[in-house]
Amino acid sequence: MEIRTLGFSFNHTDTNKLKLCPDQANTVASPILHPGSIQKACPSKTTDKDHIVGLNDKFVEFIDKVNKLEEENKRLEMHLKILKQHEDYQGNVDELVQQQSIGLQHQIDGLARDQLKLEQELARCQDDVNQTRNKYQDEFQKKTDLENDFVINKKDVDDGQMAAIELALELETLMGELDFLRRGYEEELKELESQIQNDKVVMSDPDNRSLNMEEIIQNTKKEYEEMAARKREEAEFWNEKKMDNMVQTAGKYEQDARELKKELADLVRLIQRLKGELEGLNNQRSALEKDIQDADMAGRGEIEQARETIGNLEEALRRAKQEMTNQVKEYQKLMNIKLAMDIEIATYRKLLEGEEKRLYDLVRQQDY
Repeated sequence: MEIRTLGFSFNHTDTNKLKLCPDQANTVASPILHPGSIQKACPSKTTDKDHIVGLNDKFVEFIDKVNKLEEENKRLEMHLKILKQHEDYQGNVDELVQQQSIGLQHQIDGLARDQLKLEQELARCQDDVNQTRNKYQDEFQKKTDLENDFVINKKDVDDGQMAAIELALELETLMGELDFLRRGYEEELKELESQIQNDKVVMSDPDNRSLNMEEIIQNTKKEYEEMAARKREEAEFWNEKKMDNMVQTAGKYEQDARELKKELADLVRLIQRLKGELEGLNNQRSALEKDIQDADMAGRGEIEQARETIGNLEEALRRAKQEMTNQVKEYQKLMNIKLAMDIEIATYRKLLEGEEKRLYDLVRQQDY
């Protein structure tokens, strides 16, 4: 292997051909073993060869060490080049974290808008439920009032029917009394006629006047009959009028009762319909509340997942920064090692140059 120094080339394979005197060998070897000290060469020829061999061995060791240092230097330069290539790559972990955060924030905003929309719809449904409940309560109150009116009117109808029955009984009693009076009048007339017939006396007066009792009886009987017929007609007219009034009143009450029944049936149907609507609104409200709870739980889960993802990304970013810091430290350490090795190589080169110069001078002196 050929080593090039400052303007001088030396091949370590020619070291065995060098023949140095003991003085020269000591002069060359001593700076290597003991720098700065120069010892005088021994005049003995026996040790001359040993010094040259030792010098050659030492020089070969220096050359091997220089080769190893140059190989180590090349390896470190290659490692440094690889580290520089890795260092040139700029990781985009921050950008990924930012994009993920933006996406999660958009999801959170969307969930917030959905929650607001569901809350507004729930409030609207609650207003509808309250209105329907108030309407139901009003209709129920109307139904209660109509039922009370129906009870009162039914009582009036019952009272009217009882009054009609009482009037019918009173009419029957009056008809019985009228018949009794008529029979009494007839009996009295018969008794009076009998008395008149039994006590009939023909009286004559000086003026030849006669009392016509037959005519008096007939007139009296006629008056009683007319009076009885008139009483009967008045009683029948009063009874018919009373019955007509009672029938009209009963018909009116019956019509009112039918109308009340119809209104009650309509109210029952309306109440049933309102109950159905109220039940539907309650079901819709329950469904909306469940949707809100599900959306809230899903949003919380996604938020927790987003936070966990952000935490993982931040941890990855921290690890990447830590790894980058470690690589920078390793790079600085390698640079320090390279610098030290460069200094050591330069030192060995200077030593080799000095040794080569000394060997060259010794060879020239030996030739001369």
